[in-house]
Amino acid sequence: MEIEFYKYQGTGNDFILIDNRSLFFDTTNSEAINLMCKRKFGIGADGLILLENSDAYDFKMRYFNADGFEGSMCGNGGRCIVHFAHFLGIIDSKCTFIAADGIHHATINDDLVSLQMKEVSEIQNNKNHLFLNTGSPHHIEFTKDISQIDVYKQGKKIRYGSPYFDKGTNVNFVEQTDDASFKIRTYERGVENETLSCGTGATAVAIAVNKSNLTNKKHIFLETLGGKLEVTFDKKEAIYTNVFLKGKVAQVFKGFYSIE
Repeated sequence: MEIEFYKYQGTGNDFILIDNRSLFFDTTNSEAINLMCKRKFGIGADGLILLENSDAYDFKMRYFNADGFEGSMCGNGGRCIVHFAHFLGIIDSKCTFIAADGIHHATINDDLVSLQMKEVSEIQNNKNHLFLNTGSPHHIEFTKDISQIDVYKQGKKIRYGSPYFDKGTNVNFVEQTDDASFKIRTYERGVENETLSCGTGATAVAIAVNKSNLTNKKHIFLETLGGKLEVTFDKKEAIYTNVFLKGKVAQVFKGFYSIE
């Protein structure tokens, strides 16, 4: 079977996008999805995203990790699918869609997409790290020199270690560069490696730096290996609301892929 796909990237976090409104794609074929995402043997991507119909919303987003299995919410992937829906003529400049973690609102202006993320109220503030869920689980550690961190080695150790074990978590290392500016590097669960950017990770870091009193700003600037992201939010007592992830996305190319 030949499949039409579109390759997208959001700050270097890259995805295979497929229009699955006819539900032709076999979502149970994890081996095929894994192969499509492989850099040397397939198309190459951090994940695969299906755009499907929804009775109540503009569309439905289904996200699959590079390991071939359906995953939790992906922030950069969410921004990319908004651009894809606009490209397909499904939406204009605003939309509402459903994903693994619930309902999302978004706006698009050319290549700039602003995506509303879930509210966050539960934050574990431990001695050496924070843990919170922004649609996907995130472990956050602060460092003085992020360039010296072996993200793959340390991230993998934390991802599979206590208290996460097989269920795992994404792991973020953060360095403050200015009052509201931070560098971030992320080890992604499901990709099982460092990625150039992680949207839910950037969102988690923005909330974590406020929670840790590293800044009192509510407009946070994140520098990832793949580019710049912005996160804004409101804070009502212990609840972070109106959380928005903003950044550029690009449709890189389209093609056809054969699945036997």
